[in-house]
Amino acid sequence: MEQAVEYQKKSAQNPVATERTRNRKVYVPKADIVETVDAMVLYADMPGVDEKSVEVTLEKNILTIKGGVEPEAFAGRSICYAEYDVGDYERAFTISDEVDRDRIEAAVKNGVLKLILRKAPQAEVRKITVRTE
Repeated sequence: MEQAVEYQKKSAQNPVATERTRNRKVYVPKADIVETVDAMVLYADMPGVDEKSVEVTLEKNILTIKGGVEPEAFAGRSICYAEYDVGDYERAFTISDEVDRDRIEAAVKNGVLKLILRKAPQAEVRKITVRTE
């Protein structure tokens, strides 16, 4: 009789907080992660950022995304009321050894950062052909 094997997902560890040198609000961008056969795709909402104002770094197993949006200046006008506020974005993810660190791709469009985290060859599912003898 076979025993059922129970697996537990290891929870991600939070990286050490970073020191801030700017006195601005910091937002944690909401993210969606979708897994495909050969990659994990991360979408992070960072309204107002473009390719010049976003930074993606990978150090050890910590993938960090940062971005900043400068307030819009109106010539000859000042804002007396605003419901939308700008600031910096920052979020970190712990990635596993299943990610091929040399094949990570990043793109930003309309304030959405898209990261393609390709799976390492040993982590990809491969089909074994069975033959008869």
